[in-house]
Amino acid sequence: MNPMREVRIEKVVLNIGVGEGGDRLANAERILKEITGRNPIRTLAKKTVREWNIKRGAPIGCKVTLRGKIAEEVLDRLLYAVDRRIKASSFDDKGNFSFGIKEHIDIPGCKYNPEVGIFGLDVCVSLCRPGYRIRDRKRLARAIPKSHRVTKEEAIEFISKKFNVKVVD
Repeated sequence: MNPMREVRIEKVVLNIGVGEGGDRLANAERILKEITGRNPIRTLAKKTVREWNIKRGAPIGCKVTLRGKIAEEVLDRLLYAVDRRIKASSFDDKGNFSFGIKEHIDIPGCKYNPEVGIFGLDVCVSLCRPGYRIRDRKRLARAIPKSHRVTKEEAIEFISKKFNVKVVD
């Protein structure tokens, strides 16, 4: 097989949306640090929503981006939390997929702490091939040709083989 056609994980993003700052957000950050071993960054509100008492620029969530070997290791643990089953509708046409975890205590290695509580989180995974750098480079950035993009079917095949995941309809 051509090494330039090899599908691989570009990044894994874990996100917890709390909707408010303070102790709950600090607890969500503590959970992400426990799961990944990395320090999360805060996400800020883009709009003011008076009904929900959210002001523009206020911290309302946190996220962690993982790449490389650690991304694969953490993704393997996260897939265990959903019984290694992902819906086919979770995949998009560009080779990315997302899934949610209802309770963080389902993840292996996470224990329940009554002071922290229980949080759910979203997991977004981007897949790529060698050569995707041309999209992100600063000088002479170009679009990825259609023939080189990761399709939905290739993404499903990759995740099924590499992580032993069952894709259900």
